[in-house]
Amino acid sequence: MSCATATKYDVFLSFRGLDTRRNFISFLYKELVRRNIRTFKDDKELENGRRISPELKRAIEESKFAVVVVSVNYAASPWCLDELVKIMDFENKGSITVMPIFYGVDPCHLRRQSGHVAEQFKKHEAREEDLDKVASWRRALTSLASISGDCSLKCEDESKLVDEIADKISKKLMIVTTISNGSNLVGIDRHMKALNRKLDLNSNKGLRVVGIWARGYNGRSALAKYVYQEICQHFDSHCFLGSVKRISHGRHLSHLHEEFLIRIQGEYLSKQNLKNQKVLLVADDVNKLEQLDALAEDFNSFGPGSVVIITTQDKQLFVSAGIKLVYEVELLRFQKVCELIRTFAFKKRDISAAFKLVYYRATNLATRWSGCLSGRSG
Repeated sequence: MSCATATKYDVFLSFRGLDTRRNFISFLYKELVRRNIRTFKDDKELENGRRISPELKRAIEESKFAVVVVSVNYAASPWCLDELVKIMDFENKGSITVMPIFYGVDPCHLRRQSGHVAEQFKKHEAREEDLDKVASWRRALTSLASISGDCSLKCEDESKLVDEIADKISKKLMIVTTISNGSNLVGIDRHMKALNRKLDLNSNKGLRVVGIWARGYNGRSALAKYVYQEICQHFDSHCFLGSVKRISHGRHLSHLHEEFLIRIQGEYLSKQNLKNQKVLLVADDVNKLEQLDALAEDFNSFGPGSVVIITTQDKQLFVSAGIKLVYEVELLRFQKVCELIRTFAFKKRDISAAFKLVYYRATNLATRWSGCLSGRSG
């Protein structure tokens, strides 16, 4: 038995480019990226008759959530409907969570396939030789419309709608990722107490650069995310740059600088804009001094009380960069399943969440053990 597919993206965006690419999708994608939500957005419009690429199928499979934006011409596109069939297949298997957004359309028309939707399917049936395929499109659209989702017709301000959707995704991701986040690191309170002494959040004397060194990427990254979530509310502007090594790989170092400016408020900022602001920057998984140099261009423009946190596996990097405030931890371990259930589910007084978590973890453990045993027998 093979292990479950690892998630590469938090969100897969499904939409009809003709209707929403340059407006709603553009704003939603920018907001999700600003919140450090890993989002897949396909920027290629497939020509009629072309099949969905294996890469696109893999992107769906490797996502935690599929946000399907159904607009007026969504059901007119064979490509969108093929994509929707794949999404609903994975949803039926329980490997992805689907969040529909009804943009300028009535979900009732989609469920009943009446009005303009009926006309679109008449054209499909006249054009397509494979009527079974058209039937699968109908089933997928009906299933999608049966899921509760946001409707733009009920919202007067699209910017508010974008914020509400991003908030919902953030909260859902927080629940999904709790089992792999810093909150379930062994001794997290002890780590935070030691780090707070070095961060000195009450100080307004100038920029403070703090390094975090630990073996193992997962634990180090989880600690960095937890610290960021715990302290970001103390700053005027804040940015979490995850996997700096990956962001800068194969690109000019100026790209790293631009990425920071984009993420901190979702748009390009000048250094002057940051001058009087108390800024928090967490740069996770830095592996080259040049990456620090590229980010350091902005450090002098940060306002008093700003904090920069750098995480790396290379201790020498801190020495070379002259960073003296370093928190070192040899090994970061995650809590065991039984401990996690107590701290997460029962702390929130949510018994159903506990049972769901038990089932989720037990299934994963069973899959891993089955894979290990089959590997040994081979």
